[in-house]
Amino acid sequence: MKNNKKLLILPGDGIGTEVMNEVLNIINWMHKNKSISFDISERLVGGAAYDHEGDSISDETMTEALESDAILFGAVGGSKWEDVEREKRPEAALLRLRKDLDLFANLRPAVVFDALVEASSLKLDLVKGLDILIIRELTSGVYFGQPRGISKISDKESKAIDTQLYTTSEINRVSRVAFDLAKLRRNKVTSAEKSNVMETGLLWRNTVTDLHKKEYSSVSLEHILADNCAMQLVRYPKQFDVILTDNLFGDLLSDTAAMLTGSLGMLPSASLGPIKENGTRAAMYEPVHGSAPDIAGQSKANPLAMIMSFAMMLKYSFDMKEDSELIEKAIQNVLNKGMRTADIKNNNENAVSTKQMGQAVIAELNILSGK
Repeated sequence: MKNNKKLLILPGDGIGTEVMNEVLNIINWMHKNKSISFDISERLVGGAAYDHEGDSISDETMTEALESDAILFGAVGGSKWEDVEREKRPEAALLRLRKDLDLFANLRPAVVFDALVEASSLKLDLVKGLDILIIRELTSGVYFGQPRGISKISDKESKAIDTQLYTTSEINRVSRVAFDLAKLRRNKVTSAEKSNVMETGLLWRNTVTDLHKKEYSSVSLEHILADNCAMQLVRYPKQFDVILTDNLFGDLLSDTAAMLTGSLGMLPSASLGPIKENGTRAAMYEPVHGSAPDIAGQSKANPLAMIMSFAMMLKYSFDMKEDSELIEKAIQNVLNKGMRTADIKNNNENAVSTKQMGQAVIAELNILSGK
């Protein structure tokens, strides 16, 4: 592992800064104990950036993002900035990062740890050992299609238009990500769309089928209607490995899968862009949870989703699978020993703080590494 990987740290607002601190502690541990280091830059983003720089993300920060090998993003937002103009609100920073970096593939794993299986709303036998990955196309579809808007038909009537639009190339590039990742897992892709009633769904199915036939015939491919996929996720989720879907359905299905695990505080995510000239892929990693201003500053936040986002970064951006799995194993051990933050504890369990959970993970890293 070379020591010149450029890592941009964007803690953001609320609990974003708290959970990011625990990742920084793990980075320091890796430097001291495994001689692994990164060229780290930390910048303001979201409401914090608006307060100090007048915008949710500055041009200087955006330039650093474009030059980085990977970005770790905490969380943004809060009631403090509700009246800020839309284009400068904290959430606008996230949209600009996705747009300017062309982060077209969103990876949302849903993994149920054995120690937390009872936190799921489904029966134990349905979710024990669950490990699925949803690949959502992130930069096209109905959220970006034109024309869109609301207009007057008459004094008493208005109409709204949203445009669902996809091209073959947009479908192909996100499908390649799904097929490539399936090869590293259980070699199965389930593509979800609505080809029975939507033209974009029909194009999606045909394009995925053609790509599979030409380049990925060794990977198992199944097609499923998106509404049936939602039903199957709560009926028998372990039938899935990698689910590939568009922006709208991915938004819905990934949140459905998230609740199979029992807590948003346990869910990491990654957003990947195209491969750059130097052979690296633009990438941003972030926990699924938000800035949680109601518990910010109280050390109640669960840092595990942020730490697992860092582990995803090691695996997907830096080809450090062994180190990624070491962190994942440390988290598993911590949970097996009964450590719980407030969001994942049972009524009769005591909650540990954000810092205590982070320290427990580092203690397990020491044990696993023989330190």
